[in-house]
Amino acid sequence: MQKLGDFKLPQFFNYTPYFTLQPVRDTREKQLQLWKELILDYCKTQKIYTIGLEENFPLFSNPVIERSLNNEARETFLSALVSEGRAEWLDKGHKKCLILWHRIQDWAEIILQFVKDYGLEDGVMTIEDIRLGIESRGTELHGVDRTILNRALKILESKGKAAIFKGTSTDDEGVKFSV
Repeated sequence: MQKLGDFKLPQFFNYTPYFTLQPVRDTREKQLQLWKELILDYCKTQKIYTIGLEENFPLFSNPVIERSLNNEARETFLSALVSEGRAEWLDKGHKKCLILWHRIQDWAEIILQFVKDYGLEDGVMTIEDIRLGIESRGTELHGVDRTILNRALKILESKGKAAIFKGTSTDDEGVKFSV
Protein backbone atom coordinates (compact mmCIF):
# COMPACT_ATOMS: atom_id res chain seq x y z
CA MET A 1 0.00 0.00 0.00
CA GLN A 2 1.31 3.42 -0.97
CA LYS A 3 2.02 5.97 1.76
CA LEU A 4 2.34 9.72 1.88
CA GLY A 5 4.65 10.24 4.83
CA ASP A 6 3.01 8.21 7.60
CA PHE A 7 -0.44 8.38 5.97
CA LYS A 8 -1.67 5.23 4.22
CA LEU A 9 -3.31 6.08 0.92
CA PRO A 10 -6.44 4.19 -0.18
CA GLN A 11 -6.36 1.79 -3.12
CA PHE A 12 -8.21 4.14 -5.46
CA PHE A 13 -5.32 6.62 -5.24
CA ASN A 14 -3.37 4.33 -7.59
CA TYR A 15 -6.23 3.98 -10.07
CA THR A 16 -5.71 6.49 -12.89
CA PRO A 17 -9.40 7.14 -13.73
CA TYR A 18 -9.95 8.62 -10.27
CA PHE A 19 -7.68 11.53 -11.22
CA THR A 20 -10.13 12.54 -13.97
CA LEU A 21 -13.71 13.64 -13.32
CA GLN A 22 -15.92 10.75 -14.33
CA PRO A 23 -18.77 11.48 -16.78
CA VAL A 24 -21.16 8.74 -15.57
CA ARG A 25 -23.25 10.02 -12.64
CA ASP A 26 -23.03 6.91 -10.44
CA THR A 27 -19.29 6.61 -10.97
CA ARG A 28 -18.76 10.31 -10.29
CA GLU A 29 -20.77 10.09 -7.04
CA LYS A 30 -18.54 7.23 -5.87
CA GLN A 31 -15.47 9.20 -6.96
CA LEU A 32 -16.68 12.29 -5.05
CA GLN A 33 -17.31 10.24 -1.91
CA LEU A 34 -13.86 8.64 -2.01
CA TRP A 35 -12.09 11.96 -2.54
CA LYS A 36 -14.09 13.74 0.19
CA GLU A 37 -13.18 11.01 2.69
CA LEU A 38 -9.54 11.05 1.61
CA ILE A 39 -9.22 14.84 1.91
CA LEU A 40 -10.87 14.92 5.35
CA ASP A 41 -8.86 11.95 6.68
CA TYR A 42 -5.57 13.29 5.36
CA CYS A 43 -6.16 16.82 6.65
CA LYS A 44 -7.17 15.51 10.07
CA THR A 45 -4.15 13.25 10.50
CA GLN A 46 -1.75 15.89 9.16
CA LYS A 47 -3.50 18.81 10.94
CA ILE A 48 -4.01 20.73 7.70
CA TYR A 49 -6.68 23.41 7.90
CA THR A 50 -6.51 25.15 4.53
CA ILE A 51 -6.03 23.95 0.99
CA GLY A 52 -5.20 26.29 -1.86
CA LEU A 53 -6.71 25.24 -5.16
CA GLU A 54 -3.54 26.09 -7.04
CA GLU A 55 -1.11 24.91 -4.36
CA ASN A 56 1.00 21.82 -4.70
CA PHE A 57 -1.21 19.89 -2.26
CA PRO A 58 0.17 16.32 -1.88
CA LEU A 59 -3.13 14.55 -2.54
CA PHE A 60 -3.70 16.33 -5.83
CA SER A 61 -1.03 14.34 -7.65
CA ASN A 62 0.33 10.83 -7.66
CA PRO A 63 3.81 10.65 -9.17
CA VAL A 64 3.77 6.84 -9.04
CA ILE A 65 1.06 6.70 -11.72
CA GLU A 66 2.00 10.10 -13.20
CA ARG A 67 -1.44 11.62 -12.65
CA SER A 68 -2.65 14.91 -11.21
CA LEU A 69 -6.06 16.39 -10.63
CA ASN A 70 -6.83 19.35 -12.85
CA ASN A 71 -8.26 22.54 -11.33
CA GLU A 72 -11.83 21.59 -12.27
CA ALA A 73 -11.56 18.29 -10.38
CA ARG A 74 -9.92 19.99 -7.38
CA GLU A 75 -12.67 22.60 -7.21
CA THR A 76 -15.36 19.93 -7.68
CA PHE A 77 -14.08 17.84 -4.77
CA LEU A 78 -13.61 20.83 -2.46
CA SER A 79 -17.01 22.26 -3.45
CA ALA A 80 -18.59 18.92 -2.54
CA LEU A 81 -17.08 19.27 0.94
CA VAL A 82 -18.38 22.85 1.12
CA SER A 83 -21.91 21.73 0.19
CA GLU A 84 -21.84 19.25 3.10
CA GLY A 85 -20.58 21.83 5.60
CA ARG A 86 -17.18 20.13 5.84
CA ALA A 87 -15.30 23.03 4.24
CA GLU A 88 -15.74 26.71 3.42
CA TRP A 89 -14.32 28.82 0.65
CA LEU A 90 -12.18 31.58 2.15
CA ASP A 91 -12.47 33.81 -0.91
CA LYS A 92 -14.99 34.63 -3.62
CA GLY A 93 -12.77 33.23 -6.35
CA HIS A 94 -12.75 29.75 -4.76
CA LYS A 95 -8.97 29.63 -4.58
CA LYS A 96 -8.54 28.77 -0.89
CA CYS A 97 -10.63 26.43 1.25
CA LEU A 98 -10.93 26.01 5.03
CA ILE A 99 -11.23 22.29 5.79
CA LEU A 100 -13.57 21.30 8.62
CA TRP A 101 -12.87 17.69 9.51
CA HIS A 102 -14.97 18.63 12.54
CA ARG A 103 -17.85 21.01 12.00
CA ILE A 104 -17.59 24.28 13.96
CA GLN A 105 -20.27 23.08 16.41
CA ASP A 106 -18.22 19.92 17.01
CA TRP A 107 -15.13 22.04 17.68
CA ALA A 108 -17.17 23.96 20.27
CA GLU A 109 -18.01 20.66 21.98
CA ILE A 110 -14.35 19.61 21.88
CA ILE A 111 -13.42 22.90 23.58
CA LEU A 112 -16.04 22.34 26.29
CA GLN A 113 -14.76 18.83 26.93
CA PHE A 114 -11.19 20.15 27.09
CA VAL A 115 -12.27 22.78 29.65
CA LYS A 116 -13.99 20.12 31.76
CA ASP A 117 -11.15 17.60 31.48
CA TYR A 118 -8.54 20.13 32.60
CA GLY A 119 -10.64 21.86 35.26
CA LEU A 120 -10.58 25.19 33.49
CA GLU A 121 -14.14 26.18 34.38
CA ASP A 122 -14.35 29.78 35.63
CA GLY A 123 -10.73 30.30 34.65
CA VAL A 124 -9.40 32.77 32.11
CA MET A 125 -6.93 31.73 29.45
CA THR A 126 -5.65 33.27 26.26
CA ILE A 127 -6.79 31.99 22.92
CA GLU A 128 -3.14 31.26 22.13
CA ASP A 129 -2.95 29.07 25.27
CA ILE A 130 -5.83 27.01 23.90
CA ARG A 131 -4.13 26.69 20.51
CA LEU A 132 -0.52 26.26 21.54
CA GLY A 133 -0.32 25.96 25.32
CA ILE A 134 0.95 23.13 27.47
CA GLU A 135 -2.59 22.04 28.40
CA SER A 136 -3.61 21.50 24.79
CA ARG A 137 -0.58 19.39 23.82
CA GLY A 138 -1.69 15.96 22.73
CA THR A 139 -5.27 17.12 22.10
CA GLU A 140 -7.02 17.98 18.86
CA LEU A 141 -7.04 21.61 19.94
CA HIS A 142 -3.26 21.90 19.81
CA GLY A 143 -2.41 23.89 16.70
CA VAL A 144 -6.04 24.41 15.69
CA ASP A 145 -6.60 27.08 13.07
CA ARG A 146 -7.36 30.45 14.68
CA THR A 147 -10.42 31.04 12.45
CA ILE A 148 -11.94 27.72 13.49
CA LEU A 149 -11.16 28.33 17.16
CA ASN A 150 -12.63 31.85 17.13
CA ARG A 151 -15.82 30.68 15.45
CA ALA A 152 -16.23 27.79 17.90
CA LEU A 153 -15.67 30.16 20.83
CA LYS A 154 -18.32 32.53 19.43
CA ILE A 155 -20.80 29.62 19.47
CA LEU A 156 -19.93 28.97 23.12
CA GLU A 157 -20.24 32.68 23.87
CA SER A 158 -23.70 32.80 22.26
CA LYS A 159 -24.75 29.93 24.55
CA GLY A 160 -23.41 31.68 27.64
CA LYS A 161 -20.64 29.11 28.14
CA ALA A 162 -17.75 31.44 27.36
CA ALA A 163 -16.92 35.14 27.49
CA ILE A 164 -14.35 36.41 25.00
CA PHE A 165 -12.13 39.34 25.98
CA LYS A 166 -10.40 41.41 23.31
CA GLY A 167 -6.78 42.25 23.96
CA THR A 168 -4.45 44.80 22.50
CA SER A 169 -3.17 42.15 20.10
CA THR A 170 -4.30 38.73 18.93
CA ASP A 171 -1.79 37.14 21.31
CA ASP A 172 -3.55 38.44 24.39
CA GLU A 173 -7.18 37.82 23.53
CA GLY A 174 -8.72 35.86 26.37
CA VAL A 175 -11.68 33.67 27.14
CA LYS A 176 -13.39 32.75 30.38
CA PHE A 177 -15.41 29.56 30.47
CA SER A 178 -18.52 29.02 32.56
CA VAL A 179 -19.53 25.47 31.82
